[in-house]
Amino acid sequence: MYFFKPISDEVRLTQLIFNKHKKTMKLILASIFACIAAILQSAGGFIPGMGYLISPIATAPILLCTMISISYGVKSYFMTIMLLLILQPTELIVFPFTTGLLGLSIGVSFSFFRQRLSIIATGTILLMVGIMSLLSIFHFPILGPAVSNSISIVTTIWISLFVFLYSWLWVEIALIIFRRVKMIIM
Repeated sequence: MYFFKPISDEVRLTQLIFNKHKKTMKLILASIFACIAAILQSAGGFIPGMGYLISPIATAPILLCTMISISYGVKSYFMTIMLLLILQPTELIVFPFTTGLLGLSIGVSFSFFRQRLSIIATGTILLMVGIMSLLSIFHFPILGPAVSNSISIVTTIWISLFVFLYSWLWVEIALIIFRRVKMIIM
């Protein structure tokens, strides 16, 4: 079955090659990824309307950086949070719980799991926790006015279905982008 097929070991081989580079080069690459993620995430505030379609793409730089190196992916995640504090503080609550968390979780799971379903499930669970935290703990209307802040079973089912499909999409996008970008990075 498609979900149980192992994903190739390209990510692990790239991590071994990346670890041979100097620390300065690794930090510069993580910083570039953080800058790209911060610009993409803050597009919602700078370009109203169209920017909200661009801001979910901020997952990609964090995801790629974490696929290459977990430690530098985490550094890139926190650098993006610091940049958003300066550039667009309104996006600061959204990034750590949704876009950034998804990129971080899927990127880390590429190192630990081989099957697609395991990688997708990790991203799904952590993104679901992030969205539910924003809705129930912080009462932040992450889903807009259509969904109330009170959590119901129907809302949770719809969110979990969407999150699963969204994580699956990002796993496939990550594999495509990774194969194209790894030669440039290495």
